[in-house]
Amino acid sequence: MIGKQVKGKDFYGVLKYNQNKVDKGEAIVLDTNLASNSVVKQTKEFNVVRQLKSNLSKAVYHVSLNLPYNDANKLSNHEFSNLAKDYLEGMGFNENQYIVYKHFDVNHSHIHIVANRVNFCGNVVSDSQDYKRSESLIRKLEQKYNLSELIRKEESNVLSKGEIEKCLRTGDVPERLELQNILIEILNQNLLMKDFIDKLKLKGVNVKINQSLITGFISGISFEYKGTFYKGSKIHKNFSWNNIKTKIITDEQNRNHSIIPEDNAGIRAAKTKTVGDEKFVSKIPRNHNRESSENIKQNRPTNEEIKNKQRFRFKR
Repeated sequence: MIGKQVKGKDFYGVLKYNQNKVDKGEAIVLDTNLASNSVVKQTKEFNVVRQLKSNLSKAVYHVSLNLPYNDANKLSNHEFSNLAKDYLEGMGFNENQYIVYKHFDVNHSHIHIVANRVNFCGNVVSDSQDYKRSESLIRKLEQKYNLSELIRKEESNVLSKGEIEKCLRTGDVPERLELQNILIEILNQNLLMKDFIDKLKLKGVNVKINQSLITGFISGISFEYKGTFYKGSKIHKNFSWNNIKTKIITDEQNRNHSIIPEDNAGIRAAKTKTVGDEKFVSKIPRNHNRESSENIKQNRPTNEEIKNKQRFRFKR
C-alpha cells in the first residue's frame, strides 16, 4: 500500500474535487463525522474548528491510500473504513473532523481522507517526520489487513512523485527500482570490473565510466537502462563510484587501464599534441626563469646613463 500526503490551506477545493467524483458515480463516502452533506456546509464546519487555531495557514490534511492491483478486491467497504480510522488514529487524528471517500476512477482500489489538523480542543496535529511515521504505520496496516507488503530495501531511495504515479497507473515496478535490484544482484558476486560491465550488459544495462586517460583515475560512474541515464549516486548513494569500487575488483591502484573497455570510458582530455604518428610535449627548461631575469638585468640602463640621457622640450 502506498500513501500520499498533502497539506493545504483550502477545504472547499479538496471537498469539491471528491464530491464531483461522487456525483459522477466514480466515488462514495465511506465514513465521516461531519453533520452536513453539501460541500459548502462541510467547508463551514471545518472552518469553525479551524478558527480555534487561526494563525495556522495549512489546516487541511489530505491523504490517499492506494492498494496494489493484486489487492484490488481484497477489502470490503467496511474494512476499508476501519483501515482509514486506524490510519487517522495512528497519525494522531484522534479528535479531529474527517471524511473518507472511496474512488473507482482507476483500476486500483484507493481511498481519500480529508481531515482537519486542528482538533476539537484547538490543538494542532504535528507534521514532524510525518512521512516516516506514515510509512511505518502503513507497514503495520498491511499486516493487520492481510495486504501485500511493500518491501523497501536498504538500498532503495524514496520514490519520486512521478515514479509513484506511474506505478499506480501502469502497475509496473519503477525502472529505478529494477535497476537497483540488478546492481545489487551483480555487485554481490565480487567480480572483476570487466566482468561487472559484461554482466550488466546481459541485463540490458550499459555502463559509462568517467576515467582520466592520463592518470587512469576514475571520478564517476553512470548507468543507462531502458533509454534513461542514471548517475550512480542518483540511483542510491550506495551506487556511487566510491562505494562501488569497494565491492568489485579493480586494478586502479596499479593504473592498469585495460580493465575499462574503451567504449565505456568517459570523455577524456589529452594534454599532448599529436603530429603524424609522433607525440610532442612542449618542455620548458627549469632554468628558463633564471636566465630571463639575468638578461633583463644585463639590458637594464644604469643610473649614470639615465642622468646623461638627452632630454627634449617642445616649443610653445
